[in-house]
Amino acid sequence: MIKRLGAEFLGTFWLVLGGCGSAVLAANFGGEGNPLGIGLLGVSLAFGLTVLTGAYAFGHISGAHFNPAVSFGLWAGGRFPMRDLVPYIVAQVLGGLFAGFILWQIASGSPAFAPDPSAAGNFASNGFGPLSPGGYTVAAAFLCEVVLTAMFLVVIMGATHSRAPAGFAPIAIGLALTLIHLISIPVTNTSVNPARSTGVAVFAGSGALSQLWLFWLAPILGGLLGGFLYRALGPERPDVVGDR
Repeated sequence: MIKRLGAEFLGTFWLVLGGCGSAVLAANFGGEGNPLGIGLLGVSLAFGLTVLTGAYAFGHISGAHFNPAVSFGLWAGGRFPMRDLVPYIVAQVLGGLFAGFILWQIASGSPAFAPDPSAAGNFASNGFGPLSPGGYTVAAAFLCEVVLTAMFLVVIMGATHSRAPAGFAPIAIGLALTLIHLISIPVTNTSVNPARSTGVAVFAGSGALSQLWLFWLAPILGGLLGGFLYRALGPERPDVVGDR
């Protein structure tokens, strides 16, 4: 269990550092219109690549959840034991917080770093209403996070099924997360992951923290929905991560 929790900590750290780091450090590098900035597409790819590489690095150790909503979803889908939920979630949140801390230290090394707690997407945080990049309402943000997290779980469970092509699951999962970001960055700055949201919200200020509840509730509900939905599609394999 210690090794599995260590893998979840490091994998979540990598996801938040890579994904949120690309948004904070590289999305608008050089200012608006600068061709060196990676923009929305680059940030979306960065999140997908962190999951893809993290899954190959740590999947054989912990199952590569890196996300409380994924852990809940895999439990709902019959792939993960309930007794391991709390330890996994604690490791994931700590990994996200450590990544947020490291990213803050790096970003603070630039004189151009000027965080604004009232600005949408401040320090790669998630938000709705005035803190949504596109000004989307709380209802739209909630629906977006629930549906996209549910579909993320469907992809994860399908790609990792015993009958799926072996060895390709991280690619499908990484591309799914890229697509999710391409859809929802304008809406919520894309969470689908409470550990990712918490890891930066703590440093982003009171605005992000006041809205953090949605980015726990909606992804977890979406994860449960996706897990139950995929399980209803057909019989599952008997083994679950943690019982091997």
